[in-house]
Amino acid sequence: MEQQAIHYRGKVVYIYAFDVAYEMKREPLERLLGHPVEQFVVDAGKRSPRQLFFYRPQMVRLPPVERDGPRGRVRLERTVKLLPVGAISITVRMPFETDNLADLVEYHDPVFENGTLLNEVTQLAESVRNELAAYFIRPLRALAGEEAYTVFCIAAPLVDGGGARICAEKWLRENRREAAALLTQEPEVNHLSKQESDESTGLHLSYYDHDMVVMDWDAALLIDEPAHFAETLYVMELANLQLAELEAYDRILDDSLDRAYRDLRKRPIRSRRGILSELREIRIDMARFSDELSNITKFFGDWHLARIYQGVSARFHLADWHRTIDEKLKTLDDLYELLNQDRMNRWMLSLEVTIVLLFVIDLVMLFWSMKH
Repeated sequence: MEQQAIHYRGKVVYIYAFDVAYEMKREPLERLLGHPVEQFVVDAGKRSPRQLFFYRPQMVRLPPVERDGPRGRVRLERTVKLLPVGAISITVRMPFETDNLADLVEYHDPVFENGTLLNEVTQLAESVRNELAAYFIRPLRALAGEEAYTVFCIAAPLVDGGGARICAEKWLRENRREAAALLTQEPEVNHLSKQESDESTGLHLSYYDHDMVVMDWDAALLIDEPAHFAETLYVMELANLQLAELEAYDRILDDSLDRAYRDLRKRPIRSRRGILSELREIRIDMARFSDELSNITKFFGDWHLARIYQGVSARFHLADWHRTIDEKLKTLDDLYELLNQDRMNRWMLSLEVTIVLLFVIDLVMLFWSMKH
């Protein structure tokens, strides 16, 4: 099969996650940036056994804008999702049509007449952050760095020059190097090693014979019917958001531990009560934060989507992030218990000293009474 015989059409979906605050007030919004706010709804279309539950954040659909894209004028669709963990997720959709998969490599980091897509999305996130400042609990002083993921969505079924349908798995076997070059943003397809192409495309899943999702660290390739793009994209969006929040979570723990160690070295014993109270508050806050983060990814009732989430989370190394954070939480717990035990020891010492003093006083009074 020659790649030139296939006409590819679909959308490139850019997913950006921003951590903006510790938490967001659970108050419904009516409008954002002058546009109505609605509840996000996704309908899973795969006929697999499931008890589906999707977290439904508040969402704003912004009016489409036109830009000069990599291959001419394009129409961008933008959406903003608000999540109670103090994060916002922005997605931008850009359509494409091409006869050569290599043409899509330049869609990774598009540059428009007014600057890069990343700069435009960052400005949009800043506008959202400023407008919602009153709804944030412990907002960040400045917008933190984004966590980005690019998904190349190709409409299925794929057909060759003669109009015959192509099995997605067969297509991947015959176009593995081109698919790997697209995911790794490599313009020199022929220079890409077999080892790298196998690694980049090694994690792929298929449900029907015409659909396929290939997941890599920085980007993914999705081949499916356009009506079914949304469910897979939302799973990837949640995983990307979870990565951004775990990174923020890790920064919070680093700052808390550094501050606790510093205070323990510098402050006298009598001020450790304040440190103990602060550590106790952090432990409670982190437990609630972890619970919130887990709730937004409860979609495992759909087996196929669960497999996609496991694949994306493996590429993002979410399990490693969880282990690192669990170790820091354990260190925080150990420090808390150490300080708490130290406080209890001081109380016990004070009680023992008090008992000894009372005993001495009792003896003195006894001798005094016998003398008189």
